[in-house]
Amino acid sequence: MITKIKKKTTDLVDITKEQFDKSFDFARLQSDKLKNKIDLKIQEKALLNLKAELAMRHKTFDDYSDEELEIMLSSEKRKIVDDLKTKSLVGALAILGLDFLV
Repeated sequence: MITKIKKKTTDLVDITKEQFDKSFDFARLQSDKLKNKIDLKIQEKALLNLKAELAMRHKTFDDYSDEELEIMLSSEKRKIVDDLKTKSLVGALAILGLDFLV
């Protein structure tokens, strides 16, 4: 009788651990999906910015090699990420009421 109770409690603990692990896996998967979506949006925005910059220079993608385009695109991505970081910091400071630091 006691062994049956021990076995059932062990089974319940195992089920709880399994559900707990699944919930963390779900959170990690959702986090990865969100990161991928954000990276995709940053990529699209960087591409649009690069197209606009090339249009201002009266150039096309054909005027540059793949390596040069990749460098310019990564530079645009970096600018966007830096801008997002700055805006996030300003927003956080504004929420905290520390607007005199901005």
